Amino acid sequence: MPYVNIKITREGGTTPEQKEKLIAGATRLLQEVLGKNPATTVVVIDEVDTDNWGIAGQSVTNIRKRQK
Repeated sequence: MPYVNIKITREGGTTPEQKEKLIAGATRLLQEVLGKNPATTVVVIDEVDTDNWGIAGQSVTNIRKRQK
């Protein structure tokens, strides 16, 4: 039973339709590349607050503020 965990930042822009596409795409990829059964493939999407996600020693929140 494959388990895929997709982590994205929670910034209010990801729609339910986009999440459905991510789930379908990850499931299809495992089937095509590894021959895994889609019926037993689990995909979980975690949305992480930008305060809880850091890159290069800085939170994504602060990086986004400086990019504006």
